[in-house]
Amino acid sequence: MRVKITTLPGDGIGPEVTKEAVTVLQTVAGIHGFRFDFEEHAVGGVAIKKFGSPLPRVTLDACLASDAVLLGAVGAPEFDRVPPNQRPEAGLLLLRSALGGYANLRPAISYPSIAACSPVRPEVARGTDILIVRELLGGLYFGEPRGIDSSNGITVGHNTMCYSVEEIERVARVAFDAARKRRGKVTSVDKANVLETSQLWRQTVIRIAQDYPDVLLEHLYVDACAMHLIANPRRFDVLLTENLFGDILSDEAAVISGSLGMLASATIGGEVGLYEPVHGSAPDIAGHGSANPCGAIASAAMMLRHSFGLEQEANDIELAINDVLEAGYRTPDIAEGTGGYVVTTSEFGELICQAVTEIADMRHAYHAV
Repeated sequence: MRVKITTLPGDGIGPEVTKEAVTVLQTVAGIHGFRFDFEEHAVGGVAIKKFGSPLPRVTLDACLASDAVLLGAVGAPEFDRVPPNQRPEAGLLLLRSALGGYANLRPAISYPSIAACSPVRPEVARGTDILIVRELLGGLYFGEPRGIDSSNGITVGHNTMCYSVEEIERVARVAFDAARKRRGKVTSVDKANVLETSQLWRQTVIRIAQDYPDVLLEHLYVDACAMHLIANPRRFDVLLTENLFGDILSDEAAVISGSLGMLASATIGGEVGLYEPVHGSAPDIAGHGSANPCGAIASAAMMLRHSFGLEQEANDIELAINDVLEAGYRTPDIAEGTGGYVVTTSEFGELICQAVTEIADMRHAYHAV
């Protein structure tokens, strides 16, 4: 296997965590004889400084020509006061739109070894394994018209939330297909009691569910879902929701895992898959060697699974993350109350590589017997 992967380290801690994810992928390639060709490009704040654009044409062309894209993080405080379309985050929205990925997959898992670092009581969080399926190309983030207008001394900001039946159908099928491979339950999140878009969302999801009689469907208003996500997270298997609600709920789910640094994501459905940790650029800790690379490394595992069909190799990485945590190694964000040994970003990445190698060796030895 030979594939081309475009890496976009981006801003803040993005380069640090991306480096570790790439190293893990190189380890997997070495074990199995794959060829992963990496090509790095600028995005976000670093791209603005170098090219005057958060998503330069050369970066976009490279992404469109690749087999998958691995992104670190975008955003920097120095751009907070510039117009929204000139900020680093605008480059990310443009990239998502250009790649065409409409379904964002965000797992939220409670690891027993670090359960104590979560504000949620361990007995509540323990055993939680949720997959949030977030629609990514519609809703308020992309709806038109939008803007801030002033007239007769009155200034008004406005955004448009809209969804077509087709947009809802395609992301709903992703959720139901995922549930079939998991525990067979989809919770569709909306605000159908007050929003027409949510009423259409619910009607469409109910219709699509008829094609999946083996999957249980339930509906929750977004405010109720937010409560249950903390009070009883184990009730959820696959959460299906629109763009804005999914953005908020998936960040809330980080509380269950103990840190945003633990969360990975995959954006699928387009020509090229986009993989990125959920956390932001965290400029306050950039360069300190304290960033948690788990989200980026787990995103690389999702890349192997969803873009290249390498299920076993993806599982090996995910098992390696769990093994390293079980062995007591921590980055600072997940160290409080959990004991163990605090290590740097690069040390954690090295430990993951060692664990991946050991897991592969054990499997080969087993098959040899």
